[in-house]
Amino acid sequence: MPRVPFHYIDLRTFCYETEDEKRVEEALRTFLPDDFEVDRMESTGHHGDRIVVFSARAERADEIRHILSKIRELPDFDRLLDELDERVTDNTEFFLRLDKQAAFKGEARRGGGVTLRAKVEAYPAKKAAAVKNARQALLGDE
Repeated sequence: MPRVPFHYIDLRTFCYETEDEKRVEEALRTFLPDDFEVDRMESTGHHGDRIVVFSARAERADEIRHILSKIRELPDFDRLLDELDERVTDNTEFFLRLDKQAAFKGEARRGGGVTLRAKVEAYPAKKAAAVKNARQALLGDE
């Protein structure tokens, strides 16, 4: 299989006191391969409330391909492709926010709650090259 033009993909979500930890972790796992390791870190909010941060980093090509396949399921995937120039930074990072509630139901939708950050490979490390590589990877044309 061809290599994937991403160094890594990070996924992160927060679990607030009013939410069920297992459900929030399950929402994050919607985008991850089976049995993928998810990191859990406890923190404290501004008002002393407990916040659990769930995060995962995919670095292997098969793991990244799996996450990208989930992103391709977005109902507005074509619009995402049109926005790539706005979603890739000058530091060749790609950002996307995903709906945590939809993810809990096993669906990929844009919204809030789950943050995706990916480092796009680009040689030279320029935004235009990163946008092109991200587009190819998202389309499955790696």
